[in-house]
Amino acid sequence: WSCHLRLSSSTCDLITSIRSSPPTRRVKSRGHNVSGTYPSRKMNLTIQFESHTVELWAIYLMEHDPNVLEFWDQPMSFKIQYQSKSGGRKIGHFHTPDFFVLRKDSVGFEEWKPEAELQRLAGKQPFRYQRTENGTWRCPPGEAYAESLGLSYRVRSSAELHPTFIQNLIFLEDYLGFPRIVPASTERRVLDHVRQHPGETLATLLAEEADICADDVYA
Repeated sequence: WSCHLRLSSSTCDLITSIRSSPPTRRVKSRGHNVSGTYPSRKMNLTIQFESHTVELWAIYLMEHDPNVLEFWDQPMSFKIQYQSKSGGRKIGHFHTPDFFVLRKDSVGFEEWKPEAELQRLAGKQPFRYQRTENGTWRCPPGEAYAESLGLSYRVRSSAELHPTFIQNLIFLEDYLGFPRIVPASTERRVLDHVRQHPGETLATLLAEEADICADDVYA
């Protein structure tokens, strides 16, 4: 994997350090957020989140994304520097990204925020948060630091998290984590029925196919 991504030995050492270290900080609940931990089967440990919608939903996405190999919360703190809104002075402070993500084709830091919050921050800190031409977001000072380490830095928005898709992941998680064996004949009948009656409700399907249960359909 590291050879495929052409990672330097120093970058590999840093990745090893992050993977073998505990989170650099404990998340906290404040007036506008609800924090907690998620028991990840992929990681075989609990992952912290500081928002029960944006960050937790991002965790669900990474947990079931086959392209994501590992994801670590609150990986490390580092100093970023950028100009003030007026451009008259330079601001510097320590920052801790939400996650460090190892994907099949990339490795780096990810910061997740609500879309409305990113729009607000872009007006308040235009040299830190910037909207791209295709509607995504970036953080130039975060990118600059990460690139010096041979890593990437991505700003991710809640706009990328489709509520229905995430709710389906949450609902089906037990079936994803503990696969149920569905007979091939049952699978063919369900798929054939849905192809012949697209948009049909689950209740109607179960009523018309009496010996098929809901668990089979969910699996």
